[in-house]
Amino acid sequence: MKNITICCRPMPKRSARARPARPRAFPECPFSVSSATPEGEPMVAAEKRQEIRVGEKIRELRERKGLSLQEMGGRAGYSSALISQIENHLISPPLGAMIKIAKALEVRVGAFFGEDPREPFTIVRKDERRLTSRFASKEGVSYGYSYESLGFDKKDRHLEPFLVTLEPATVRTERLSSHEGEEFIFVLEGEMEAILGDHKDILFAGDCIYYDSSIPHKVQCHRDMPAKILAVIWTPPA
Repeated sequence: MKNITICCRPMPKRSARARPARPRAFPECPFSVSSATPEGEPMVAAEKRQEIRVGEKIRELRERKGLSLQEMGGRAGYSSALISQIENHLISPPLGAMIKIAKALEVRVGAFFGEDPREPFTIVRKDERRLTSRFASKEGVSYGYSYESLGFDKKDRHLEPFLVTLEPATVRTERLSSHEGEEFIFVLEGEMEAILGDHKDILFAGDCIYYDSSIPHKVQCHRDMPAKILAVIWTPPA
């Protein structure tokens, strides 16, 4: 058997090339959107959304109507000190409080989002939602949820749709909220605890609840796990 010799030519040297730089991570958003940002949404889009400063809008509307803090508090059913804290972003108002304050100012809740709706319909892209956060106040206290307006461009609307993210709160209160109107809630993710008067129930993803807002009520995440809900609120005309 003949020996076969295999000659291997040396491979030509390749010039060293610099590895492409890895893209830098986007800086952390200035507001808590870790759960409020939908899964898969580009961080660039999330960063473009700015948190709505509801307190400043409430002060602007109050002063425009010539109301003092005492007069405003009397109309809304809150103390003047609490109204002042809301206006200065020391306390973030829950949706129930915003509804009462809006009624006291004779405006729709949507007015707090700085909007001037002129269209008969609205399409809101996922990076266009307007975020109002209650995750933390100036004091760094977590109140347990944030909400995003989904219908801010629709004129003459009677419904206020929100995407709400429930988070464990560092401040817990047993106080229930009540106001005029009706509410519909659909659980998108996680588990939600609903309290209506003396009734308490747990809702899971796919469950929904519809109730008269005059019933003292409160919703919160269950077992300290985040949850995401779609909330649609109807309030009578101001």
